[in-house]
Amino acid sequence: MNFEDYRGVWVFIEETDGKIAPVSLELLGAGRKLADKRGVKLGGVIIGENVTSLANEVFEYGADVVYVYDAPIFKDYRTESFMKALLDCCEKHKPEIILYGATSTGKDLASAVATDLPTGLTADTTELDVEEDTGLLLASRPAFGGNIMATILCKKYRPQMATVRPKVMKALTREPGRKGNLIEENLPLKEDDVRTKVLEIVRMATKKVKIDEADIIVAGGKGLGSSEGFQLCHELADTLGGAVGASRDVVEAGWIEHHHQVGQTGVTVTPKIYFAIGISGAIQHIVGMKNSGLIIAINKDPGAPIFESCHYGVVGDAFEIVPMLIDQFKVALSREEAQHARKV
Repeated sequence: MNFEDYRGVWVFIEETDGKIAPVSLELLGAGRKLADKRGVKLGGVIIGENVTSLANEVFEYGADVVYVYDAPIFKDYRTESFMKALLDCCEKHKPEIILYGATSTGKDLASAVATDLPTGLTADTTELDVEEDTGLLLASRPAFGGNIMATILCKKYRPQMATVRPKVMKALTREPGRKGNLIEENLPLKEDDVRTKVLEIVRMATKKVKIDEADIIVAGGKGLGSSEGFQLCHELADTLGGAVGASRDVVEAGWIEHHHQVGQTGVTVTPKIYFAIGISGAIQHIVGMKNSGLIIAINKDPGAPIFESCHYGVVGDAFEIVPMLIDQFKVALSREEAQHARKV
């Protein structure tokens, strides 16, 4: 394999119902940095039906070139059809790096493509970098239960590939009117060539809280002692109109359901305000909330690692501090409501 034949950083652009997934825009921001460091072009790959117009948005978020496979056979995601399109694109244009969102679609497609090429794949990456001279992708992720950060390399094969969790990277500011090179590809693929068929897509509503969309999150850890003690998080969250998050230990103890878990094996969040109450601050948890706008930690252990990752830290007993916060927030919110009522 001649590595000199492989140039460029690509992002698989995931779309649903004509809308680009936010994680794809985030990866364009990360890919832009890698491409600039290497002095190569940033590309986006779009596969679907009636998706060519999405290329303009991909250009405006940082791509230099967009490869589009637009045909009825790509209307719904199927591993086999999308894999064949991406493999065709790789064979023609030979990228050195491909990034995918760590969504159900991205992880499924990336693993299929990696197997067929074959090449390596780093899953659930939280940090990305590249060696300027060699082009070696440095894909880092927590390992051994979140106790260490491991940087995984793919030294012998190209392209190098990684899936990246949503909300870990940041999208660039959109640049309206930015243009690039649009390459429309054609793959002579027929329905008979694809073994799976989409019979029906059923979308079900859920009442589960989506903490990844919350502006305020109050997260609790084992430092709260019990499921009864954990109710402090619910009280503070209810007062502020926020969502409740939790560490892995809390979920495993059965104090709250898994969809509230923040961290490497849970959800990655980027709220405006993140309260970490009784959370020690293991790497596994930190990677899931480190990009929050404001992080406030409350822990009675002054040596807790969480204090190295917060903007404000309070050393003390949460059962004394949190009730005082709740009272003060209620007073402040009542005052604000009264002022608003007078203006109306």
